[in-house]
Amino acid sequence: QVQLVQSGGGLVQPGGSLTLSCVVSRFFVTDYHMSWYRQKPGKEREWLATGDSLGTTTYADSVKGRFVLSRDKAKDTMYLQMGSVTPDDTAIYFCAREKTAYSPTYWGQGTQVTVSA
Repeated sequence: QVQLVQSGGGLVQPGGSLTLSCVVSRFFVTDYHMSWYRQKPGKEREWLATGDSLGTTTYADSVKGRFVLSRDKAKDTMYLQMGSVTPDDTAIYFCAREKTAYSPTYWGQGTQVTVSA
C-alpha cells in the first residue's frame, strides 16, 4: 500500500529555517512527480513545488529562492528545506505523489508549521 508519512513541522522564528520530511512506502521517491503543498486557515491548498521523474524541480513564486525540494532514493524520503520564513508561511504542509494515468494522487497526513516570534 502506498504511504507517505510526514515529519518535521513545528514552531520556527521569523527568518529561521526548518526541514520537512516525507517518507514513502511501496515506490521509489524519484520515479514519480512528487510535490509539496500547504494550506492556510480558510484558504485553498496551495501548490509550492514539484520534482518530476527526470529530476527537474519547479517552484511557486511565493517560495522560489527560499524553499528547496530534494529527494533521497536510498532513504525513500522527500524533503522541503524552508528558509527565510515569515509569518505568512504558517500553514499545514502536505507532501504528495502526483496522479498518473494509472493511479490517483496520494497525500501525506500533513504537518503544522508555525512561524512566530
